[in-house]
Amino acid sequence: MPKKKGAKRTKVTLKTAKKAIKTTPDGRRRLTLSNMGITVFPKCLFKLTNVEELDLSSNMIEALPNNIGALSTLTLLDLHSNKLQSLPESMGNLLGLTHLNLANNCLTSGGLPSSLGRLINLTSLNLGLNQLKALPPTFEHLENLQEIGLYDNLFVKLPEFLKALRNLTKVNIERNPLTCAQEDIEGKTSELKENIQKCEAQRFKTGCGGDGGERSGDLFEERKKMNFSGLMTPNSVARMNQDVWRIKRKLESKKTITCPSIC
Repeated sequence: MPKKKGAKRTKVTLKTAKKAIKTTPDGRRRLTLSNMGITVFPKCLFKLTNVEELDLSSNMIEALPNNIGALSTLTLLDLHSNKLQSLPESMGNLLGLTHLNLANNCLTSGGLPSSLGRLINLTSLNLGLNQLKALPPTFEHLENLQEIGLYDNLFVKLPEFLKALRNLTKVNIERNPLTCAQEDIEGKTSELKENIQKCEAQRFKTGCGGDGGERSGDLFEERKKMNFSGLMTPNSVARMNQDVWRIKRKLESKKTITCPSIC
C-alpha cells in the first residue's frame, strides 16, 4: 500500500535563504519563507545580518529559538499561521520591530513573556486567532502602538493597558466572550442605543419610515464596518482553517457578544 504524501517540506539552507531575499518597493530587504512546511526555525537565518523583514507565516513551527532576539535588524516579523504555544523572553530584544504578526497560532496568556513590553517601536501587533485570556501588564509601555488585533480569542474583559495607549487608533476585539459589563463598553453601547432611540423618535415624529428608519439602519451598518481590514485576518491564512476554528469555538463556548471596537 503506497504511503500517503505529507505536506511538502523544503529544507531551508543558507543558500536558499539568500536567494529568497527580495528588496521591497521602499528599499527594505525582505525574506519570505511562507508556506514551505517548515517545522523548525531555520538556524541559518542567524547568519543573515541584513534582513529587515522576515515572513515565516503558514508553516508548522512549534517553537522559536531562545536566541531569537539576536535578529536585531528586523523591523517586521510575520509568524502567523504556525503552531506556536509560547514565545521566548529574548523576543523583547527585537527593539527595531514595528510590525509583529502572531495571529492564528496556539498562544496562551502564560506563553507571552513580559519582555514584549520592551518593543516600544511597535506600531502594529496582531494576536488574533489564539487562546488568549489576558495580556502582560507591560504592554502599557507600547506607547507607539497604533493598531492591535485581539479578535477570536478568549477575552472576557478588555486589557487595562488599552486605556493608556494614546496613539492606539485601531482595535479589533471581535468574536471574544466579552461580558460588555465594563464601563467603557457599557458607555459605547448606551451611546449607540441612545442614538437609535433618537432616530426612532424622529421617525415616528415625521410619521413615516423614511429618514428615521434609514438612519437607524445606517448606525448598524456603520457598526458592521468598524472592522479593520489589516487586523481582521492574517495576510495569507486559508479561510477554511479559520472557519473550522470558529465553528469549534462556537460548539465549545456559549454564544458570545460582539462589542464595538474602541479607539
